[in-house]
Amino acid sequence: MIPRIKARGVKTPQVPVFQNLRDGLASALFPTSCPLCEREVGWSQGMGICRDCANAIQPWNGPSCAVCGLPFASSIATSESLCAPCRSKIYRFDVARSYGLYTHPLRDLILQLKFRRRERWGYQLGGKLAPLTVTLEIMNRDPVIIPVPLHRSREHERGYNQAELLAQGLRWALRKPLASSVPYLATRILTRTRPTTPQSGLHQAARRENVRGVFTVAQPERIRGRNVILVDDVMTTGATVSA
Repeated sequence: MIPRIKARGVKTPQVPVFQNLRDGLASALFPTSCPLCEREVGWSQGMGICRDCANAIQPWNGPSCAVCGLPFASSIATSESLCAPCRSKIYRFDVARSYGLYTHPLRDLILQLKFRRRERWGYQLGGKLAPLTVTLEIMNRDPVIIPVPLHRSREHERGYNQAELLAQGLRWALRKPLASSVPYLATRILTRTRPTTPQSGLHQAARRENVRGVFTVAQPERIRGRNVILVDDVMTTGATVSA
């Protein structure tokens, strides 16, 4: 029996199982164009994309930095290797992990999730983070899942926070492997105090300055002493996560 833990302002996601089945049947009976490559969709695994694009969405299994997870180009790197920023200890987080590289088709899925109202993709992409999450050492220490917040003006304009959808999908996917120890999901504890310029297009120093002092913890007593799994859609320089 999984406890239903809800906090004020936390939405309980609806499982997209029946929606996935419906979309798969609709795709088979009424073929449409794949939103990622525009080829005909004759099959669907629930996201409404073609088989080729679905098969191309793969996790990164190559060598990566042991702290931030940055992929290494060289296959000789070991699991204990650190990238230059992590050797310099410029980050404020303990460890970061990403599902895959920000390239097609994963990049296009994320962009359409953010700007073309593909909300249900958020739940499914969030579920892909579960295998990474269960390997983290902090999973044995009563962690809390917190999505990186948008400023209220941008969330109102978009209609949702894509990081929150990912976090909801992650928590749902963790129910099976973690049973009764599913992490608590808190969506109104971390807030963004002012709107910021999009990080894309800014160099590393400008990214750090852009988000300096922009986040605050609204209810620190609810997470004091607990480990935090911070969920975001894209990590490039680590500036937002560190902030």
